Amino acid sequence: MPRRTATMLASTLMLIALLCAGVFIPVPYSEMSPGPTVNTLGDHDGEPVLQISGRKTYPTTGHLNMTTVRVTSADYKMNLVEAVYGWLAHDNKVVPHDTLYPDGKTEEQSTQENAEEFSQSQESAKVAALKELKIPVKSGVIVSTVVKGTPSEGKLHAGDVVKAVDGTAVKEPSDVAELVTKHKPGEDVVFTIVPAKEQAAAEKEKRTATKTEDITITTAPSDDSGEKRAIVGISAGTDHTFPFTIDIKLADVGGPSAGLMFALGLYDKLTPGDLTGGTFVAGTGTIDDNGKVGPIGGIEMKTVGARGKGAQYFLTPADNCPAAAKDTPKGLTLVKVGTMDDALGALKDIRAGDTADLPKCTTKG
Repeated sequence: MPRRTATMLASTLMLIALLCAGVFIPVPYSEMSPGPTVNTLGDHDGEPVLQISGRKTYPTTGHLNMTTVRVTSADYKMNLVEAVYGWLAHDNKVVPHDTLYPDGKTEEQSTQENAEEFSQSQESAKVAALKELKIPVKSGVIVSTVVKGTPSEGKLHAGDVVKAVDGTAVKEPSDVAELVTKHKPGEDVVFTIVPAKEQAAAEKEKRTATKTEDITITTAPSDDSGEKRAIVGISAGTDHTFPFTIDIKLADVGGPSAGLMFALGLYDKLTPGDLTGGTFVAGTGTIDDNGKVGPIGGIEMKTVGARGKGAQYFLTPADNCPAAAKDTPKGLTLVKVGTMDDALGALKDIRAGDTADLPKCTTKG
C-alpha cells in the first residue's frame, strides 16, 4: 500500500475513533436554550393567562411577554460532541452541570423548587400590582413548611396563620424565629394560631377568621456546630388575602423570573388605556411585594427568544444589563429597570414614542 494512502487511511481511522470517543464520553455540562415566550395580556392553551373576577377590568392591546429558558434535565448525560456544538452555537449556552443542579439536586427536587418559586412570584406580582394601584392587601404570617421528625410535626401544619408567639404579636416571618430562639432547647414555646382549615373557610366565606388556638411545643436543639439554638422545625412565610380573585393560568413554567411581567400585566388589565400602546414589549425579572425587580438567570437566552417572537423592547433587570448588553439581538432595545415604577415609566415613554431617553442597558450596567 502506498505511503500516502496508508497515511490517509490512518488519519481517517483516527478521526472516526475521535468522533466515536466524543459521542460516548460524557462531560459534566448542561445546556440552556431559548424557551417559550407568553403574552401575559393574552391567552395560553385556550384561556387567559391573567384572570380577574370581582373587579372591573379594561381591554388591553400589544404584548407584555414573559420569557423562559429551556435546560437539559438533571440526569441528561451530555457528550463531548454536543458540548462543543453548544459552545459554538449562537443561540445556546453550555454551562457546568452544577450551575443548574447544585449539590446533586435531582430533577424532581429542581421541579418542586421551581414550582414553589413560581407560585411565590405570582403572589408577589399580585401584591406589587395592587400596591401600585393603592388597593389594600391584607397580609399575615403563616407556617410555610413543617419539617418531618421535629417538635412541630403533628402540632402545626402548613397554612396555619401565626398570630403570636408566647403572647407577642407576629408581624413578619422573621419574628417567629427571633421569638423561638429566645428560648433554650428543651423549653416550651406557645404558638397562637388560626388553623389552616379555619383560615381557608373564612376566606371562602369572605369573613375574618376569629377562631384561634394555643399550641405548646417543646423546643429541640439545632444541628449547628457549637452552641445550639432552640428550634421547633418550621419555616414561616407570608400569606396575602386579596379583595378580589386573581388567577394566573400558566402551566409547565417554573422559577421566579416572570414576576415583573405578571405584575405589569395585572396593572394593565386593572387600569383604563393600555401600557404598551400596541407595542411588542417583553421582559423578565423577579419582583418582591414592594415592587423591587431582581436579577434572573439565562438572560442571553431570554433576549434571543423574545426577539425571535418579534419583541422590540425588553425590560431588563438592572443587574442583568452587563451580560445582556454583550450580545443584544439586532432590533431589540434593552431597557434597564430596577423597580416596577421604572418599568411603568419606560412603558409610558414607549407608548408615547418618546424613546430617546429610555434607560438603556450597557455592558457597564
